[in-house]
Parts: sequence; C-alpha cells; structure tokens
Amino acid sequence: MRFTLQSVPTNPADLEAVTLLLGREPRAEFEVVVRGENGEPVVLMNAALMYDSTPMPTLYWLVDPELNRRIGTLEAEGGVRSAEAAVDAGALLDAHNAYAAKRDASLPESYEGPRPSGGVGGTRIGVKCLHAHYANFLAGGVDPVGEWVEQRLSNQFEESK
Repeated sequence: MRFTLQSVPTNPADLEAVTLLLGREPRAEFEVVVRGENGEPVVLMNAALMYDSTPMPTLYWLVDPELNRRIGTLEAEGGVRSAEAAVDAGALLDAHNAYAAKRDASLPESYEGPRPSGGVGGTRIGVKCLHAHYANFLAGGVDPVGEWVEQRLSNQFEESK
C-alpha cells in the first residue's frame, strides 16, 4: 500500500468517509493527515479537545480497515509484547514524550480543564496499542514501535505474494 502524508482541513466527503469507517460520527474535529492511493483517509489527526471539551488523548487515529485488521492480528499473536521487547526503551520513551508534547501544544492557551495524559496510545511507558504507534509512524512521527509494525506488515505482504 502506498500512502500520502498530507494535512488537509476536513471536507464533507472526508467527514462522511470517516463516519462510515468509525461506525459513528467523530467526537472531535480532525484532519486527514495520511491518505491511501485513492485519496481515502488512513490516519486522522484529532483535535486536543473533543466536542464536549473532554481531552482527546489520541492525537493520531488509524482508520484504514485493512490495516486495522492486519495490526489486530499482530496484536492477537502477541505483537504488543514482542514489539516492546524488540525496541529500544529510550527510543520508545522519546516517542511517547514527542507525541505528548505535540498533542499538548495544540490545547488552547485558555484551556484550564484536565490535561490529556500519557504518550502514544495514552500510556506513559511501554506499548499499549500497535495501531496507535503505527498511526504515529505513518503521520511522520519517529516511533520505533511503528517502524516495527511496518516491518511486520511488509513481511506479511511479501509472504502473501
């Protein structure tokens, strides 16, 4: 699969596509930051606050159904533990910190409510969700777990040929 990294404000077609992909209306403003070969949404960048002003901990959201299925299979096969064991702990901590800093920087200066917590996938340490790390990686984040997922997906693709 080929992806295009771009940040384009939401348009009605994206809103309709994302609503179908999520199976519900989005709970926050978003931009499609990664698109598939045919322009379909692959990764969303969510606003820091949901419509009800609750903090949104997930900055990047993977919405591609095929990638979600394949990564779900990786997780079911023990991928979270395998990824955590395979990547450098310092590099993972750096990814969490960079993710949290980018997300938190988008909070309005006037916001005084609870802050989102954690890094990628809402966790401060370790690996919680391969989908979240892969979304961060596809959106241009330096993420060793996202790279690990990319390698596994590439291997799956090669094996299926």
